[in-house]
Amino acid sequence: MGNIGYERLHENLKTLNMEKTSAMLDNYLEVAAKESLSTIQILDHLMNIEAEEKIERRIKTRLKFAKLPFRKTLEEFDFNFQPSIDKKTINDLTSMKFVYNKENVVLLGPPGVGKTHLAIALGVNAIKEGFSVYFRTAAELISDLRDFSNKGILKQKISKWNRLKLLIIDEIGYLPMERDDANLLFQLISKRYEKGSIIMTSNKPFRDWGEIFKDEVVAAAILDRLLHHSTVVNIKGESYRIKERTRVGLTTAEPFESKTE
Repeated sequence: MGNIGYERLHENLKTLNMEKTSAMLDNYLEVAAKESLSTIQILDHLMNIEAEEKIERRIKTRLKFAKLPFRKTLEEFDFNFQPSIDKKTINDLTSMKFVYNKENVVLLGPPGVGKTHLAIALGVNAIKEGFSVYFRTAAELISDLRDFSNKGILKQKISKWNRLKLLIIDEIGYLPMERDDANLLFQLISKRYEKGSIIMTSNKPFRDWGEIFKDEVVAAAILDRLLHHSTVVNIKGESYRIKERTRVGLTTAEPFESKTE
């Protein structure tokens, strides 16, 4: 390969943002020559490496956008410690069919049983499948909606969020809401109904949601839309945090009694 052609090749690779290929080209061409690889084999390998690099960059960008508080996987989840969970149900959710079908997932259970871990792990899977994901705690979400409402941009922001394929709302029920806040949440869920998926976690059974929202009618309306197309996972078990403290001898607490029955 002449110097002009060689230089032009590298310049074109940079122009096309094929930095990975440009960086490894020289070494790989030497290997390819020694192994007498065909032009097709060389191109196939280089393009495959470049495609994998671009996919990884897109995943990193989506993970940053999602604002996940930490990164968890389903492989890290201890299903043996939470035998109340039907592992097949969780495995079915990893297919992301619920996101394709714009369905919801609700994870119920007392504090510390792994609801947020499962929600984030499913979110990470969705990101790897190419879906847009956004995570907010209930408190953060209500604060955002209240701010949008005060600025007169609520409709525009809800419309923008509805373009997300998956919205994760964590910790519904940990703090009570004012009626105005509950109405803001209802507007979001109502507008999102059958347009995009939600994963929601809560430490309260559905019968107590009227108390959370301080309005039985709004609670019923939210549940009606949330549960119409949904998978509900009810986790009954001990807190992982209590388990860990018990393991190191810091507490002898009895297992937490689930109130989600």
